[in-house]
Formats: sequence, C-alpha cells, structure tokens
Amino acid sequence: MQFLHLMIRVKNIKKTLDFFKVLGIKEVRRFDVAMGRFTLVYLKDNYNNCEIELTHNWDQENDYEVGNSFGHIAFSVNDIYETCQEFKELGATIALPPRDGNMAFVKSPDGISIELLQKGGGLPPSPYWEKEPTIGTW
Repeated sequence: MQFLHLMIRVKNIKKTLDFFKVLGIKEVRRFDVAMGRFTLVYLKDNYNNCEIELTHNWDQENDYEVGNSFGHIAFSVNDIYETCQEFKELGATIALPPRDGNMAFVKSPDGISIELLQKGGGLPPSPYWEKEPTIGTW
C-alpha cells in the first residue's frame, strides 16, 4: 500500500497556491473537468512522494466547513520565524505564533490548520513573536 495524496476543497486556487508556495510546495499538474465543473490541482514538495490535491468546484458559492474530524497538515520549516513572517505578509491567520521557536499554527485561505515545526530543534524564543497576537485576514 502507498499513501498518495490528501485532498482539500478550496474556493480560490491562486490564493491557496500563494499560501503553499511559502512552504516550498508547488503545482505539479492540473486538470480542468468541464463536465463536472471542477478543477484539480496537485501540489508536491521536493522531498516527499505524497501530494496535496486541491479541489475547486466552480459553482461553489458558500465557504466550506472544515469537519471536526480533520486535524491539521504538518510541515517542518528551516526558520519558523521567517516562515511565519512570510505568511503574515500574505495576510494569513497566524493561529498560534511561534513564541517558543519550535512550533506555530497558521490557517490556509480556506481555514485548514497547518502546523509548522522548526527543523532540527527549536530556535531561541523571539521577543517579537512572544507579544504578537493572533493575526490575519483569512
């Protein structure tokens, strides 16, 4: 058995691609299915065989609700403070700032929780992020 992908539904493909670009995850293929009125976009990083499938239903007017059985997607990052700053500049919600230099949570444009873990152990705590409240417009 091989794990192939994780699928999330999105309202705005471009905004979601910009979000995942901060994590070094890029589009590898796309399918527009006119008969079904949806687009599938597959994302991948340079390290794993597993993909994230973005599903955009063309006629979806309402926001999707994230089910209470879904937890989060986790990524290791080279510099948790720098990564959170990039998300902040995009307008992303920083649900849990990286106060301790080890872990943070951000929200994708569609409200998916993304856990960020500092690669190779924690960085020293940052006074800037210790006082930073939850921020963002998404």
